[in-house]
Amino acid sequence: MAHGPAVRIRRTSEPGLMPVTAVLEVDRRAGTPREGIGTPPPLMHCEAASEAAVLSELEPHARDDRVIVQLLRERGLR
Repeated sequence: MAHGPAVRIRRTSEPGLMPVTAVLEVDRRAGTPREGIGTPPPLMHCEAASEAAVLSELEPHARDDRVIVQLLRERGLR
């Protein structure tokens, strides 16, 4: 069973609503028995006209480990 932190982009607005809002978060419980309990605190928030625009804004940050570590430290989560 693989375990460890999972970085994800989660849409927070209802489907069909504009603008689209989403957050970048790190689930440190991924792959553990406590996975899926609660919602991790957001590291970044984005609002854009479409889902593609939100993804293009947040995805580069989600793929950069250095940025994730920096965001976790800034928010006192690491």
